[in-house]
Amino acid sequence: MAFFLGIDGGGSKTTCLVGDEDSILGRGASAGSNLVRVGEARARESLCSAVGQACAAAGIAPTEIARACVGVAGARHPHIRDVVGRILLELVPAHTEVVGDAVIALAAAFGSGPGVIVIAGTGSVAYGRNVAGRTAHAGGWGFAISDEGSGHWIGRTAVGGVMRAYDEGQAEPDARNTPLPAGIMRTWGVRSHEQLVLAANTTPARDFAGLFPTVLRAADAGDSLARDVLARAGAELAGLAKIAIRKLFANLGTARLAMAGGVFGSSALVRQVFYNSVHSEYPSATLNPTVIEPVNGALEMARRGTRA
Repeated sequence: MAFFLGIDGGGSKTTCLVGDEDSILGRGASAGSNLVRVGEARARESLCSAVGQACAAAGIAPTEIARACVGVAGARHPHIRDVVGRILLELVPAHTEVVGDAVIALAAAFGSGPGVIVIAGTGSVAYGRNVAGRTAHAGGWGFAISDEGSGHWIGRTAVGGVMRAYDEGQAEPDARNTPLPAGIMRTWGVRSHEQLVLAANTTPARDFAGLFPTVLRAADAGDSLARDVLARAGAELAGLAKIAIRKLFANLGTARLAMAGGVFGSSALVRQVFYNSVHSEYPSATLNPTVIEPVNGALEMARRGTRA
């Protein structure tokens, strides 16, 4: 019996599956392993933990893995592929393919068929393939200049919104009882708007993506600013999807869409705005309502031993 390994190395979470030709035998999860965000040492720790958990759950040793596939952000860059490949070779002495996180997500959603996947986790990207096999990206250029609608974007936009509300006189510096400002200050351990500004502008940058659960809770509590941020995130993600559709499906019939990542999985408001915005421009587009797990695509690619 052959065993295969699939990994989704995200910015906030690493997920690993071990399976045979037909079944999933073990699962592991650990902290993020995005090399750009966490560095090589922490990425190695996270990958080692996730692989170890999955192999232990499957009752096998890592040396028994026949093939592996790992999807990580930034894998378009040779340096990222080389470093991640070297780390995996230390853990699993098997043939390993390192591809982009969008590649495994597309495989999980559509196999080798056409469609557009939009990922919204710590970062964001849209990636698609048409019936002719041509592929295209939109977004995904990093949190400093892109990653629209992502967890990082939501956290940064929420902090900016709080400060804009303060500029407009809608909140006093010590008004920490409003759900969103209060939640952000509590999460970051600050007690005033002045401290919030200092925290938001530190180097290295604060973990804005870590504020996403805070924004969700504030939105659930009825905070209008939090709900506006989530709605804007849905619209930004729809914008990425529309770019990919225009590139790939303008003259090739109906586009199939799918979603992946914790932002989609956690917010019905983001999903609804995303769907409504795409559908208003492309009414024939179809959306899979289930949020896809990209790691399933990595495992399937490892089984096939070919690029999706």
